[in-house]
Amino acid sequence: MTSSLYKSFSSLKLYCESEAYRGWDPYDGLNSKIFQATPLKHWDVARLILIQAFKRSPINFRTIFLVPKEYNAKGIGLFLNGYCNLYRLAEKGDERFGTTEEILLKIDELAQLLLSLRTQGYSGNCWGYNFDWQARRLFLFPAYTPTVVATCFCATALFEAYDVTGNQRYLEEALTSGSFILNDLGRSECEGGLIFAYSPLEGNDTVYNASLLGAKLLSYCYHYSGDEEFRVFAKKAVNAACKGQAKDGSWVYGLLPVQSWIDSFHTGYNLDAISVYADYCGDDSYAGNLKKGLDFYLENFFEDDGTPKYYHDKTYPIDIHCPGQLWVTLSKLGVWQENKRLSEKTFSWTKANMQDRDGFFYYQLKKGLSSKISYMRWSNAFMFNALTYYLLENTQR
Repeated sequence: MTSSLYKSFSSLKLYCESEAYRGWDPYDGLNSKIFQATPLKHWDVARLILIQAFKRSPINFRTIFLVPKEYNAKGIGLFLNGYCNLYRLAEKGDERFGTTEEILLKIDELAQLLLSLRTQGYSGNCWGYNFDWQARRLFLFPAYTPTVVATCFCATALFEAYDVTGNQRYLEEALTSGSFILNDLGRSECEGGLIFAYSPLEGNDTVYNASLLGAKLLSYCYHYSGDEEFRVFAKKAVNAACKGQAKDGSWVYGLLPVQSWIDSFHTGYNLDAISVYADYCGDDSYAGNLKKGLDFYLENFFEDDGTPKYYHDKTYPIDIHCPGQLWVTLSKLGVWQENKRLSEKTFSWTKANMQDRDGFFYYQLKKGLSSKISYMRWSNAFMFNALTYYLLENTQR
């Protein structure tokens, strides 16, 4: 297993570095230079059709339609966090992916790049995606509109970079993101707490995992600043999510009837966020929710041979986030050892079925034609970060 793990990660690392961390995304269809040169760009239905066609097609038309490979802020945040883990690996004596000095240079390079990708004009540092996104409800998110999801992944990576490098600027820049969460995001009262909105745009404050990622980031801010306001609002978001947890430990995606599905990696996000809140805010009052949630997660989203399921009640489409989030969740919750065998089986299945010979990972497998397109943010950055947790746990044993 160790040899296979190192070979898999080395191949992925070489691929991502050779691409300079730029790439395509499942949702970047509106970046097409051809589409942007036509009047169709002003028609919401046309925008929605194009995005969904590019996302769902197993054939990659992006070269033909002149969609450029670009940096995605969340992807850069994932790479940065992953390199911080590689630094910790090198500190333990495993320098197969670089010496501490070499990795520090990469961390600084990525941290500076991440800061250059910030969205301006808000109360604190925040990040969005590098493409316009047409929502199903015919609502347009312009490129670089900041979201709580992207901001959480980016800012927490800067906190990790501060831990590794001691660079005070990374700490200061990361801390301002707490002001974005508190001042720029809408929020709605729910179950004795609150749910943070997905973005500063109205009408998107119904999603548990997005709100909990806001709580996770506020927990980081409290941990590094001691500002009680961050802890208070983090607890409110965690409280609402835990009150919304079903008796069997599951969470639906969101509060709207059309958000009633239960899926794997968003459940993992929830568990990760609640665990960070408990650790960084010193509050163990949600330990029962964590246990129930983890039990449901492990019992419902992985088959006996390690196949990662998307939904609790059906397998397909198998998304690359499903195996990747497993390793992050087990590591963050401190339950790696008792679930070591599941990690190994899921890794073996994923490497055999979802990693290309060129090193990158596929987006989704379906019963019919699968999408084996290389997406830098969705597939490769996510797996890069996830596998560094596996490597750390493998070294700690």
